[in-house]
Amino acid sequence: MAPVAPDLAIPPSESTVSVSIIDTTSKIRGVTPERFLEPRIKGHDWLGAPAFSFLIQHPTLNRRLIFDLGIRKDWWNLSPFLLGHFKNGGHEFDIQKNVRDILDEHGVDAAGIEAVVWSHWHFDHTGDPSTFPASTALIVGPGFKDAFLPGYPADPKSPLLETDFAGREVREVGFDGPDAAQIGRFRAHDYFGDGSFYLLDAPGHAVGHLAGLARVTASPASFVFLAGDACHHGGELRPSAYLPLPAAVSPNPFSASLPACPGAVFAPVLRGGDGARAVYEPARGAGAVHHDADEALRTVGKMQEADARGDVLVVLAHDEHLLDVVEFFPATADAFAEKGWVEKSRWRFLKDFSVAVGWDGEVEGKRAWGPTGKGVKAGEGPHH
Repeated sequence: MAPVAPDLAIPPSESTVSVSIIDTTSKIRGVTPERFLEPRIKGHDWLGAPAFSFLIQHPTLNRRLIFDLGIRKDWWNLSPFLLGHFKNGGHEFDIQKNVRDILDEHGVDAAGIEAVVWSHWHFDHTGDPSTFPASTALIVGPGFKDAFLPGYPADPKSPLLETDFAGREVREVGFDGPDAAQIGRFRAHDYFGDGSFYLLDAPGHAVGHLAGLARVTASPASFVFLAGDACHHGGELRPSAYLPLPAAVSPNPFSASLPACPGAVFAPVLRGGDGARAVYEPARGAGAVHHDADEALRTVGKMQEADARGDVLVVLAHDEHLLDVVEFFPATADAFAEKGWVEKSRWRFLKDFSVAVGWDGEVEGKRAWGPTGKGVKAGEGPHH
């Protein structure tokens, strides 16, 4: 029997927020797992890379936040530092809209967005803050200001732009003071002061990396965990000591129309044959993207305590396996528990290992994330 996941000791509250998951229309093709995950697994050659952001609405305080912004539509206007890195990356970008465009299409007044939270500074999360009015603050994690201000052109080597910050408050979250809290093993900041939404200190992948925890129902309580890039694939989070690989995986990850798949099928990808140990962990060494892989691994361990619960929906920023499960903005994720999204999505990542486990049937919902030759290749886009 698996150990019972630790109590996250989330302070009780009757206050909630409403959360919408926004498919930002940002897609990157040609992302190889080796820079993010290890070990290498045969046949898992490309990481799915949609990008999700979140609209967080407090119904009684009438306050709104955006968490992450995907990639800016005119990515060729990013800093020269980033464009130089793109040239040899082999990636293709497909971005149809800015998050501001998506909000406008659905009648959300950007003037009512009090802040944009950046989970971290990487370009596929920062979008284009300049499309929001100066009254919209920018919230960042610990150490951000020292590491990344000023932006380009004041600092010619900066990955960020001065226009991201111009005329707006840049607020760096602290995890002490009257709004400090502890959620499981995460340091937390009670953003609205009523237990409805917490910013979490989730270091490792990047300087100042933040996650979020939103209480979307009060009785019974349920939560959406906004993971950012604290984790890049379901196999980096699962199985775990608290959520071991089941004897029968249902729904079947290869096709929901098939009977449950025996968990033993996936023995070839289990590290040390351990069905209570995640398939992947953060990549280390030359070329790896993490600021501190050891710290990133510790953050994943903290997330596993939340992920084992049926009342927490963990949303990784680039989780393609949610695309056919969740309902996107303008719908909300508030009723995820009664809709069974946790159970439907939890083991879908196992389909990525069809080659490694010798599956010779069809794989339902499988997407090609390698370069197509049809997208706009990074470094070759239009310039203005």
